[in-house]
Amino acid sequence: MLDRTVTFLLAGGVGSRLNPLTTDRAKPAVPFGGQYRIIDFTLTNCLRSGLRRILVLPQYKSHSLLKHLRDGWSIFNPSLGEYITPVPPQMRTGESWYCGTADAIYQNLYLLERSGADNVVVLSGDHIYRMDYAAMLDFHAESLADATIACMEVPIQDASSFGVMAVDEQSRIVAFEEKPAEPQPLPDDSTRALVSMGIYVFSCELLMQALREDHEDTASSHDFGKNVLPKLIDTHAVYAYRFGGESGRVLADRYWRDVGTIDSYYQANMDLLAPLPPLNLYQADWQIRTAETQCPPASTVRGKFGNEPELINSIISPGAIISGGSVWNSILSRHVVVEDDAVVENSILFEHVSIGPGTRMKRCIVDKGVRVPAGEQIGFDRAADEKRFTVSEDGVVVIPKGFQFRERQTAVPRVAMA
Repeated sequence: MLDRTVTFLLAGGVGSRLNPLTTDRAKPAVPFGGQYRIIDFTLTNCLRSGLRRILVLPQYKSHSLLKHLRDGWSIFNPSLGEYITPVPPQMRTGESWYCGTADAIYQNLYLLERSGADNVVVLSGDHIYRMDYAAMLDFHAESLADATIACMEVPIQDASSFGVMAVDEQSRIVAFEEKPAEPQPLPDDSTRALVSMGIYVFSCELLMQALREDHEDTASSHDFGKNVLPKLIDTHAVYAYRFGGESGRVLADRYWRDVGTIDSYYQANMDLLAPLPPLNLYQADWQIRTAETQCPPASTVRGKFGNEPELINSIISPGAIISGGSVWNSILSRHVVVEDDAVVENSILFEHVSIGPGTRMKRCIVDKGVRVPAGEQIGFDRAADEKRFTVSEDGVVVIPKGFQFRERQTAVPRVAMA
């Protein structure tokens, strides 16, 4: 079945709620967890599930994403019919860019027509989770489904951000509403609702027919959740696949996060630092793949003023150096430097960030290539931070890529006592 399946990975969203992290990069290319990109999680799921015919549909600010795909994911063998191929808008059906999730695939219908596929998997490249898609495809076949939607339970107060569904005793979907103001609760639990994860399996012929009909509908916004799926539920067998079940080879940690805002992105990173992380990055046969770079080992060394380094409950990536500074409950990407007497707490530092002597940082995200000079205090005075940086609703300070600080006179860092 897997060799008769083609996968579309939607990676073209603007990601405006993640600004300024998406000022120069697509949302799926935003770094995560010290050494990964967000898209690595979906692509790893494809790799581990045996899906090896993957079309990635990028759009906005795609250079960083395309470079990452080239450097980290040129791993399949074209002579065996395997590929991970980016397909930016080709203007084959008109002069518009991708205008909705369904339209993105409609514009590449010619690729689907010549693929010879029986089934189509549709995925998003901007969620953090681990999932065995092969188990979902087995469920799709066993249920004799025309389409299958991956779903999970969420608290009722959060359900209005998703497509909410109702199912019968055989898991056939009988109702579907995209982002309802008043979500329908589960029959046996009024505090929870069953929602779509934006992961779909379709029979190929049905999907092509549905996309053509949706394209002809001038009132449609060409979105799977709003337009395509509600119509199919009325006329075809559409089933719900429960995420995190016992089937499949991935350990069922049941972790799935939409990291579409600064606060949700920050919290998903911080989740990795829990004593028992809800997302398992260490399953030996389901490790997350990414683009590897040649880096020296990470190190903690005594600073030039004699201060001993301190590293507590943190992730530190290759090439990072803690030189007499302190790092608490934080995530450091490659080639980060934390200098003498600096304190980094509850923060995320992207590649090539340098924290100067005596600086204090708390609940910060620092984008690539920023040099924070000596003596800065960031994350302690919201009003002062908002004059220079983006501050999220929950108070996370985001320092944008390449931000230039004004150097100032600071005291010499204290020398460690013998």
